[in-house]
Amino acid sequence: MSSHVHYFLPREIEGSEQLLALALDLQWSWSHSADELWKQIDPELWSLTRNPWVVIQTVSRTKLKALSKDASFCQRLEALALRQQHHAQASAWYQNHHALEPLSSIAYFSMEFMLSEALPIYSGGLGNVAGDQLKAASDLGVPVVGVGLLYQQGYFRQVLTADGAQRAVYPFNDTMQLPITPLRDANGEWVRLEIVLSGLRVWLRTWQVQVGRVKLFLLDSNDPANMPAERGIISELYGGGEEVRLLQELLLGIGGWRLMHALGLRPEVCHLNEGHAAFAVLERSRTLMKDSGLTFKVALAITRAGNVFTTHTPVAAGFDRFPPELI
Repeated sequence: MSSHVHYFLPREIEGSEQLLALALDLQWSWSHSADELWKQIDPELWSLTRNPWVVIQTVSRTKLKALSKDASFCQRLEALALRQQHHAQASAWYQNHHALEPLSSIAYFSMEFMLSEALPIYSGGLGNVAGDQLKAASDLGVPVVGVGLLYQQGYFRQVLTADGAQRAVYPFNDTMQLPITPLRDANGEWVRLEIVLSGLRVWLRTWQVQVGRVKLFLLDSNDPANMPAERGIISELYGGGEEVRLLQELLLGIGGWRLMHALGLRPEVCHLNEGHAAFAVLERSRTLMKDSGLTFKVALAITRAGNVFTTHTPVAAGFDRFPPELI
């Protein structure tokens, strides 16, 4: 557990490590075995947020200390912690049926992931597909890692005015209230990537989301080293105009593939959920060219076999189009 999370829960509270591990694993979003535990900690807050991470941060320490002395609560927590540990270590369908497969990793890129309302970085159907595929990969034991963006505001919420008109409201995503942790390297340093584009340098912070057996990595441009305009690139999902949208897609594709290498991952398959992360295909080819000295044409042909694309909205309105001069 990183030092980031100990800020919220004193170690002297018995069972704090187990509570943190349960709250930070989004398996609770589709496996509801721990619902009664969160309800017992704070019924009102659980009913309002359905976010265990917020519940254990916000509830009074007096209440937590009292619960840590409650035998039935401790028994339930211990059973859930053991179940979580067993689930993480046990063989699943993939290990039982494809143990000899050479496939080590699949990088699944998507502009949005709908895992839970506790992590509002999605709009609708596309995010629903992406989130469900990560959950299914976890249950099946398929070696998938998700790659996405951590939006400062996410997608707007609809509010109706007194005369029935729609108003867009953008809630702020406070990283301290989200079930995520900073992604750290072997030395405990926060993983940050410097992406140099034409006339532009952007620093990306990285975050990790535990989704059962699967990890989702999120890129965030709200780094103090960036100028205000660059900090706001990854602000709104599907917002900000043509240029910001293109920058988001550049950072997702190029930054996401570079993150795989920074973490020592070499995915054999790069899966694009829609075309938003298409630049990952070019960055993958560039990386092979750099490592092997091959030409672009040869590198593209070699890597193409490991690139998978699925479309969610097969009509013109579902595909981004950018003017050549902007590219």
